[in-house]
Amino acid sequence: MDSLVEGNHTAVTEFILLGLTQDPVLRVILFIIILGIYLVTVLGNLCTILLIRVSTQLHHPMYFFLGHLAFVDILYSSSVTPNMLVNFLVDKNTISYHGCAIQLCTFVFFGAAECFLLAAMAYDRFMAICNPLLYSTKMSTQVCVQFLVVAYICAGCLNASSFSLSFFSLVFCGSNRINHFFCDFAPLLEVACSEDSVLILLSTLTAGSILVVTVIVIAISYIYILITILKMRSTEGRHKAFSTCTSHLTAVTLFYGTALFIYVMPKSSFSTDQNKVISVFYMVVIPMLNPLIYSLRNNEIKGALRRELGRKMFS
Repeated sequence: MDSLVEGNHTAVTEFILLGLTQDPVLRVILFIIILGIYLVTVLGNLCTILLIRVSTQLHHPMYFFLGHLAFVDILYSSSVTPNMLVNFLVDKNTISYHGCAIQLCTFVFFGAAECFLLAAMAYDRFMAICNPLLYSTKMSTQVCVQFLVVAYICAGCLNASSFSLSFFSLVFCGSNRINHFFCDFAPLLEVACSEDSVLILLSTLTAGSILVVTVIVIAISYIYILITILKMRSTEGRHKAFSTCTSHLTAVTLFYGTALFIYVMPKSSFSTDQNKVISVFYMVVIPMLNPLIYSLRNNEIKGALRRELGRKMFS
C-alpha cells in the first residue's frame, strides 16, 4: 500500500477497489455485458443528441433538455464504467487518492445535473399541457438556458464542491480497501479513521436538498398535469396529452426509484452486495435505458428518426 507519514500516523495515498466479484469466470461475463451496455449507452445518447440537432421538428424546449440529458448520461456513466471495466481485467484495481476524489466529484456533479434536468423537463410538460397559451413565453430560449445554468452550475458545482470538501476532510490512516466498484461516499466513510462531521453533514444536506427540491417540482408539475388531463372532455386529447409525459415519467421513476434505495433506505435493510447491484443499475444501466425509453415511447422522436433515415437513403 502506497502511503506517506503525517505526524504519528500513516496516510493512504491510493485505494484498492474490491469490485463486484472475485470469481474469474463471472468477471469475464460481467466485463462483456457491461462493455456492451456502455457502448450502447454512448452510441444511443450520441445518436439522440445528433438527431435533436439535425431535425428541425425537434427544436423545442423538451428536446433541448433531452439533448442535455443524453450528454449528462454519457459523462455520468463514463465517470464510473471505464474504471469498473478495468477492475474486471486486473487482480488488484488501484485508484489514486486524487483520482478517487475526481471520480466522486464527477459522478455527484452529473447526478445533481440529471436531477435538475428531469425537473426542468417536468416543468416543461406542465407549461405545455396546463398553460399552452403562455408556453412560448414561459419556455423561451433564455428560460431554457437559465434552467441549464441552475442544473450545471448551481446544482452540479454546489454538490461537487460540498462532497469535495467532505472528501478532503477525511483522514485515511488504516485500510485502503474500498468494498465497492467506484469511489462512492459511504464506502469511503467506512474506511476513514477520522472525519469532519460538519462537512459530512453539509454534503448530506446538499445532496438531500437537491433530491427533495427536484422531487417536489416533479410531483407538483404532474399533479397539475393530471388535474388538467382529467378535465379534458376529449378522450383523444387526454391520450395525446398523457402520451407526451410517459417517457419522462418512466425515466423519473427509474432514476429516483434507485436513488431512493441507495440513499434513503436504512443501510441495515440491504447488504453491501445488493447495494453494488443497485449502484450498477443506476450508474450503468439507466444511462443506457434513457435513449431507448424516449425513442421507443415518443412518436416525435420515432417520426424524426424515420424522416432523417429516409432523407439519407434517398439523397
